[in-house]
Amino acid sequence: MLQSWRWFGPNDPVSLREIRQAGVTDVVSSLHHLACGDDWPEQEISARVRTIAWDEEREQPSGLRWGMVESLPVHEDIKTRSGNYQHYIDVYRNNVRKLGAQGVRAICYNFMPVLDWARTDLYITQADGSTISGCNIDAFVAFDLFELRRPDAEKDYAPWAIASAQQFYDGLTEQARAQLRSCILLGLPGTVENLDPPTFLRLLQRYRHIDAEQLRSNLYDFLNAIMPDCEAAGVRMCIHPDDPSYPVFGIPRILSRAEDVQRLFQAVPSPNSGLTLCTGSFGSCIHNDPAQMFEQFAERVYFVHFRNVTHVPGKEGSFYESNHLFGSVDMPRAMKALITEEERRKAAGVLEWGIPVRPDHGKLMDGDKDSGAYPGYSRTGRMIGLAELRGLEVGLRHAMGLDLG
Repeated sequence: MLQSWRWFGPNDPVSLREIRQAGVTDVVSSLHHLACGDDWPEQEISARVRTIAWDEEREQPSGLRWGMVESLPVHEDIKTRSGNYQHYIDVYRNNVRKLGAQGVRAICYNFMPVLDWARTDLYITQADGSTISGCNIDAFVAFDLFELRRPDAEKDYAPWAIASAQQFYDGLTEQARAQLRSCILLGLPGTVENLDPPTFLRLLQRYRHIDAEQLRSNLYDFLNAIMPDCEAAGVRMCIHPDDPSYPVFGIPRILSRAEDVQRLFQAVPSPNSGLTLCTGSFGSCIHNDPAQMFEQFAERVYFVHFRNVTHVPGKEGSFYESNHLFGSVDMPRAMKALITEEERRKAAGVLEWGIPVRPDHGKLMDGDKDSGAYPGYSRTGRMIGLAELRGLEVGLRHAMGLDLG
């Protein structure tokens, strides 16, 4: 397991020194100050490489490297294959070549329309006082019907689901409704900015006549167009699954199940097209077994997000983030799949550094509540998650009779 950590750049409240002291060797970062679709200047890429690799305060190598980009976002024109999509594909190809020249070996990206992820609550209080994020299916439906007022949205839901959402919405105070809007429309740095309902609705309109099959075709066309550049640059594309892995707001979902991954690899056979195995995103769908999916697609897994979720009984689609090791995802089995694949690659002589793994969506604890950290990306919660994952790996390696290093 190559221990990695997502870092949002110089403005991230978690410093590179703190990341290194947590045992991390590989930083997952991006040029978040640049807009989606921008050309990445070579000097800015090289500057970020140096910033990560050199400890200025101690005037010595930091022990960190930048080998994974998360994310080089895909422009909406590419996803819809409209407007200036060819221009943005050309820019993407150029950025891939420049990143490869600077030693970046993989790019985590997604093909989710409009939103990179969606949650209905970012601050669910736990028994110990920490907070986590989660999804309430009633809240999704209520927002769609009564806040967003998406045209014909009621056709996407069963009568019982609409009634349940109405009851939920009627019980919310105006402050709670505002909080729901804020949670759902929160943007990630460098991908989409925070949205308001009218803007979100306008962006969704671009997909009114794009179904899942058309969106798949657009993804495959994009990947096949950039694969020659990825192969020449030695860069692997690692697609992140839909989050959550079920339809919301009428948005097509094309990477939510095992069959979606299989179709992708058949349509884009280049080994430089791979998967970010996110156990939490795949785990958000109650019908998925993320550990089994890891075993099935291990050869094309180039990046791993380890996090756990717990499903709410009787409310399919509702879940909350949980301790990294305990929840609805069989994390020991998933970790064993990772170790087994690393050993296979090692025996085949194709394991360069190991498979990068980052702890995802750590809980927000008291010491970090005023840090300004992005939800799910505070320091202490992720440090605990990484320590738990490291311990799980060592324990399994020992049980499997393998080298612990």
